[in-house]
Amino acid sequence: MSRFASVEELQLNPEKVAALLSRVQREVDEGLLPAVQVAIGRHGRIGVCESFGSADNQSLICMFSATKGITAAAAWLLFEEGKLSEDERVVDIIPEFGSHGKEEVTVQQLFTHTAGFPHAPFAPLQWLSKAETMERFQQWRLSFTPGSKFEYHPTSSMWVIAEIIERRSGMAYTDFVRQRVLQPLALENLFVGLPAQENSRALPVEHSGEPLTEADYKNMGMPVPPETEVTETALLNFNNPEVRAVGVPGGGGFANAADLALFYQALLHGGLDGVEVWQAQTLADARRIRSGDLRDLMFKKPANRALGMIVSGDDSRNFRGFGKTNSPEAFGHNGAGGQLAWVDPATGISLAYLTSGHDRNNIRQGRRGVAISSIAAECAL
Repeated sequence: MSRFASVEELQLNPEKVAALLSRVQREVDEGLLPAVQVAIGRHGRIGVCESFGSADNQSLICMFSATKGITAAAAWLLFEEGKLSEDERVVDIIPEFGSHGKEEVTVQQLFTHTAGFPHAPFAPLQWLSKAETMERFQQWRLSFTPGSKFEYHPTSSMWVIAEIIERRSGMAYTDFVRQRVLQPLALENLFVGLPAQENSRALPVEHSGEPLTEADYKNMGMPVPPETEVTETALLNFNNPEVRAVGVPGGGGFANAADLALFYQALLHGGLDGVEVWQAQTLADARRIRSGDLRDLMFKKPANRALGMIVSGDDSRNFRGFGKTNSPEAFGHNGAGGQLAWVDPATGISLAYLTSGHDRNNIRQGRRGVAISSIAAECAL
C-alpha cells in the first residue's frame, strides 16, 4: 500500500489544506525564504506533501533540534528493553562524565533539560574521537544544581544521550538509530548522519531578513533572548558534509517533510505498515510530563517536558511552539530556523514543516510557526 493518500481518503478538510498551503507559500513568494517543504500525515499515511521555492519533494533539509525527537525515540527502545532507566546516574554509565559536580546528574535530567550544563561546549567533529569526547565531558561544569530548574540544552545533553545509547546498545549511535528505528519504518528520506552520496539532495542553510534590535524587543514589551550556542556560524556549519555526516544528536538530522511527518505517525501508532517499533506502553510513558512546575526562562511558561519531547499542554502552548488549536495532548519537537514537527493524538494529524531559510527576525519566525501549526491542527474533518 502506498504511503501517500488523497485528502479525501485521509478525511482532511480541503479548505483548511488550501489555507495551509497558501500560508506556507507566503514567505517564499515574498522572497524571504528560499525553500520550504510541508507535509500532513494521518492514519499512518501522507495526505499533503508540497514543496516551494528551490525545494522539491526529494530535497533534504536540516531539521536542527527536531532531531532531538528522533534521538529520544531511539533511546526509548533501551528503556523498553530494560537496558536503561531514568533514575540512573549518568556517571554510572559513563564514568568519565563524573567531574565538577556532575556526579549526581540523572538520565532523566538529560532528556528534560534540567541537567545543569546548558552551555557546555562541544564541536561536532570532536565526536569522531572518543578521547576528545571524553575529555570534553570531563571539562564541562555545572551552571546550576541538576534538577533545580529548566534551561534548554541546545546540544550538550544530547551528546551524552548518544554516548549512553552506544554504551548500552553496543552499537554506534547513528547505526542504532538507523537499524532500530529508521530502517524498520522504511524512512528512506530521514537521516541522522548524512551519507556522502546524499549531499547533493541537501539544501544549503541560508539566513534571511534582519534581526530585531534591543529597542524592538523593548517596544514589544518582551525580553531580549539570551545568547546561546545557536549562532549563525554554528547553523552554517551544517553546510559542511563532514558535519552533516556526524549526525549531531541534538540538531544534525536531515529529512524531507514527508518522512518527518511519517515518523510522527509512527510515534502515534507504534510503527508503520504493520511493523511495530515501540510498544504502546512505551509511547504512552514517554509522553508523560516530567518537568513538573519548572518554567522556561524567557516567557515563564511551564516547560512541559516529557522524555525528550515537548507536550502542548495548556492555553500557553503557542509559547512552546504549538498552534493555538492543537489539543493539550499534542507533542513533538521543533527546530532552529522555524522547523516544525509534531503529532496530535486528538485528531491523528502530524505536521512537518521544513525550511532552509532561517529568518533572523525570531519573533516573526515564531509567529509564522504558530500560524502554520494552528491551521494544520484544524485540517481534520
